[in-house]
Parts: sequence; structure tokens; C-alpha cells
Amino acid sequence: MPSSSRGALVSLCLSMLLASLGTSIANVGLPSLAQAFAASFNAVQWVVLAYLLAITAVIVTAGRLGDRWGRRRLLLAGLLLFAVACGLCGVAPTLHWLVGARSLQGLGAAVMMAMALGMVGDTVSKAHTGRVMGLLGTMSAVGTAMGPSVGGVLLAVWGWRALFLVGVPLGLLAAVFAYRYLPTDRPRTAVATGLGLRAALKDGPLRSGLAMSALIAAVIMATFVVGPFYLSRGLGLDAAWMGLAMAVGPCVAAVTGIPAGRLTDRLGNQRVIMAGLGLLLCGALLLSFTSGLLAYLGALVVLTCGYSLFQAANNTAVMSDVEPAHRGSVSGLLNLSRNLGLIGGASALGAVFAWATPDVSHASAQSVATGLHTTFAVAVALILIASAMAYRPIAALNRQQKPR
Repeated sequence: MPSSSRGALVSLCLSMLLASLGTSIANVGLPSLAQAFAASFNAVQWVVLAYLLAITAVIVTAGRLGDRWGRRRLLLAGLLLFAVACGLCGVAPTLHWLVGARSLQGLGAAVMMAMALGMVGDTVSKAHTGRVMGLLGTMSAVGTAMGPSVGGVLLAVWGWRALFLVGVPLGLLAAVFAYRYLPTDRPRTAVATGLGLRAALKDGPLRSGLAMSALIAAVIMATFVVGPFYLSRGLGLDAAWMGLAMAVGPCVAAVTGIPAGRLTDRLGNQRVIMAGLGLLLCGALLLSFTSGLLAYLGALVVLTCGYSLFQAANNTAVMSDVEPAHRGSVSGLLNLSRNLGLIGGASALGAVFAWATPDVSHASAQSVATGLHTTFAVAVALILIASAMAYRPIAALNRQQKPR
């Protein structure tokens, strides 16, 4: 691979890594922030929520602006905004200042996520799209997994301000690589972009890919919402062991992302999507009956492997046939569908768990286990719906190819 292509991939990988790291690294500092600003948990929780809400609110707009003004130009602006916002977070004198700066950081992260996926087609050939999508998925998982561990070290050594200041040099480094190695822009007109996006959304497989992304993200989010309760109250693990168990999923995703992308390039999108959904279904079924730590972790590994396969292949399928002028917009929609799925999984599947486990703070281990089983029984239904969406294009293609 030419050095320019490697440099371009470094910039895209750093963009995805930093956006994911920004989501998870702040969580570990919430107790310290509550103490530093003499604030309640509900107040400091907005340090996390402001970042997520900013991403969700503007990520589609960010994609469309990239198509209109140029994706390289907008990615550079997003990286610089992210770096500046990290600096503002690090010097925040009040909690309100910090929440506002986190909103700006989320705006930069939204641009980085949308442009990272949108520029894959500008950076590598179509034959290598799957492996790069898998690589970006790996970077997202690595960023999520690194947050608690790296954040814990920074917090212990330099205090809560270091959680945000670390993003300044990394964001500037990514901007240098983007400026140096990413291909130059070919801006499109606003009319062509808007009309083209509406035409693209009339494509059935594209709509199915976005809907499947949301459904599967909801299932994965359930492991982060329900898992801690099962591990702590259902299995009696202390905080340290629970943290290690919770890290299994992101670590598996980090290891399997690149192989999943290579399989996608070799076997094709549809086959790998169906294989991923099959593993997801097996993992969710195991979680709906699991009992004990080893069984839970084994089911989580199966579920996460399926997610890696599905995400690499589905992202490739959604992005590979999009016109170059609309890649930023569709990338924004793809990220939005995932974020909405994460929010839906946290709220809807969390509500299922709460319904099945009344008074969770005093519930017995068996009651918590019942809540886990009920939640993932509903998750099985969501995966089956996604599988039906994935099967329809395959069935249509087979009918077209059948001799008459």
C-alpha cells in the first residue's frame, strides 16, 4: 500500500478512535467531577449526555455538509474543533462550562465519525472497502474499551482535567495526517446533494441496511445496560471483576473487526451479513438461558463475534454502492441509525429488564437472572426481524438469476 494511502488510513482510524474514546473516557471521571464541582450525579451525568446528544443531533447534517463543501475540508474542521473543545473541557472553571465544551466536542466527533466512513471510498479501492470498514469498526471498539482503563490511569496521575486534555495533541496529530494525506475535495452543489440523497433513500436495500443497523445496535446496547446488573447482583461480582467482565465484549470486537472486514471482501456482503446475524441469534439465545459467569461470557463472545461480522459487512453494503457525491450524507445516516439503536436499546430493552425485575436494587439473584433472560428473549425477536430484512434482497436476487 502506498505511503499516502497508509497516511490517509491513519487519519481516518484516529478520527474514529478519538470519537469513541470521547464517549467512554469521561464516564470514569464522573465521581471526581461531582466532588470537584460539588454537584449531584444527575448534574455531572450531563458531561456524558451532552456529548452523545450533540453527536446524534448533527451527524446527518455533518454528512450532508461534507458532500456539499468537501469531506476532507470538513474532517479537518471537525478534528480542529474536537481538539479545541478538549482544551476548553480541560480548563473548565465550572460544570456549566464543561457541559458546553462537551457539546462542542460532540459536534466535532459527529463530523469525524461521518467523514471517516464517508471517505473510505475516496481512499481505497472497492475491493478493499470491507477490510477498511472492519478496521474502522475495530478502532471504534478499541476506543470504547480504552476509555475506562486509560481514563483511570490519567485520573489517578493527573486528575480529571487530563481526561480531556489528552484529546488535544491526538486531535491535532490526526488533523496533520488528514491535511497531508487525504485526497483533495470535489465539492458538489447543494441542489444535487439534496436531490441525490432523496433518490438514494428510495433504494430498498439501503433502507434495510439502516434499519438493521439500528436493531442490532439496540441488542448490543442491552449488554451494557443489563450486563452490569446481572454481573453484580445476579452473580455477586465486585466492581473490579465486573469491569473486567464488561471489557470482554469490546476486546472481542477489537480483535475480530479486521478479520470480519477481510471475510467481507472475500465472501461478499450478503453472506457475511447472514453469518453475523446467525451468530448474533445464537448469542442472544444463549443469553436468554444462561446461568453462571463462564456461560455468560461465552454467550457474550458469540454475540460480539456476530456483531463484528454484521457491522463490517452491513457498513460495506450500505456504503459501497452509494454515489461518491452522497457518501457523506449516507455515512451520517448510518451513524445516526446506530446511535438511535443504542438509545433505543438503552431505553426500550432497559424498560423490559425493569419490568421483568421489579425493585432491582433489592431483587434476588434469581429475579435479576429472569430479567436478563426476558430481555434477551426480546433481543432474539429483534435479530429475527433484522434477519428477515437481510433475507429479502437475497431471495429477490435468486429469483432474478433463476433460469426461465
